[in-house]
Amino acid sequence: MTLPRRWPLIAIGLLVVLILPLVLNQLGNLYAVRVIGLVGIYCILGVGLNITIGYTGLLDLGYIAFYAIGAYTAAILSIAGISFWLGLPIVMVVGGAIRLGLGAPILRLRGDYLAIVTLGFGEIVRLVLINLDAITNGPKGLPRVGEKIADVKLFAFTLTENIHFYYLILVFLLIAIFISHRLEHSRLGRALIAIREDELAATLSGINIARTKAVAFVISGIIGAVAGDIYVHWNQFVSPESFTFWESVLLVSMLVIGGMGNVWGILLGVVLLVAVPEVLRSTLGTAFVDYRMIAFGLLMVVIIIFRPQGLLPSRRRALELEAAGGEP
Repeated sequence: MTLPRRWPLIAIGLLVVLILPLVLNQLGNLYAVRVIGLVGIYCILGVGLNITIGYTGLLDLGYIAFYAIGAYTAAILSIAGISFWLGLPIVMVVGGAIRLGLGAPILRLRGDYLAIVTLGFGEIVRLVLINLDAITNGPKGLPRVGEKIADVKLFAFTLTENIHFYYLILVFLLIAIFISHRLEHSRLGRALIAIREDELAATLSGINIARTKAVAFVISGIIGAVAGDIYVHWNQFVSPESFTFWESVLLVSMLVIGGMGNVWGILLGVVLLVAVPEVLRSTLGTAFVDYRMIAFGLLMVVIIIFRPQGLLPSRRRALELEAAGGEP
């Protein structure tokens, strides 16, 4: 599909995401508005993770750690009296710096070895959050009794309702999509794709592999940290149980199902794995919860067998898998 033919669909989709929450809010369905907001948070995370997995081909199983780092950094800053807007650049720097510190020694690894190290880092962060009582309040989470995470204010307006945070999330999601789109069609984006396709050939073409991977790693880490910052100010609470290994697996699954390397595929994957189960829960009742993982597993198996490139893959990614004989 060419870009001019795609714009009407984008415009219609944008109109829907702008109006639908307002309608649901007016009808009093506040839970649905919150679910849509949560979908937006996962979309931001998916766009960030796609930069490393989809564009660069780095299997990152610990991405949720940077979501946690952003959330806890924002909570600590907010409790100390620093507003959301002043704390946001600090959260971005912290997330990017830790991501760079992690990437420097491990980006020489490939494939399963990189996956294992990032998985381990994700678990290390979660255990540190549980055991570092003096700063994180351990498994009890933040804020402590008597403390409060400051409200998000936009000039004289205070964001207090789910619908308010939904539009804040939407703005940051659009920024993340714009950054991802510009990155994909930039010189750096072409270098990332070259590394994903053939790292040796990319090296021989003059691409600085270590530096290029590090840049992609840092950008994705910053996006994940920003998502954590928004989440903690929206939820007004954060605890380590929100950042388990399962959350990282869920994020990777969204990319696999939706289509790695394509932002629109990522958004579709998030909707299928976050929004659809909640819709089915409300229509089928609580009994559906018992079968949710079975349905999730079957969906993954079917897609991997019959459409390993995902439902909406990038053209280049689909061609790579076709040339490789359908191997994911």
